[in-house]
Amino acid sequence: MDYDLIFVVGVLCCAFAIPALISAFSDRRFPRVAIMFAVVGGVSVAYAMQENPGVYGFATVDDVFVDVLGRYML
Repeated sequence: MDYDLIFVVGVLCCAFAIPALISAFSDRRFPRVAIMFAVVGGVSVAYAMQENPGVYGFATVDDVFVDVLGRYML
């Protein structure tokens, strides 16, 4: 599987974990789904960064997103 795709899916999972966490805390329930999204996203990002060192960083996140969208969506 493509490491760029794994990285993008991981970042999106972490991004979706934030609203799920806020929703769970506002409803006074345990954030099971938010924790699951955060763990899956964090592991995916860590795996992609470990297997492809030096490629991913804060400066290259947008380039990776555009590359993955161009490759798989268009």
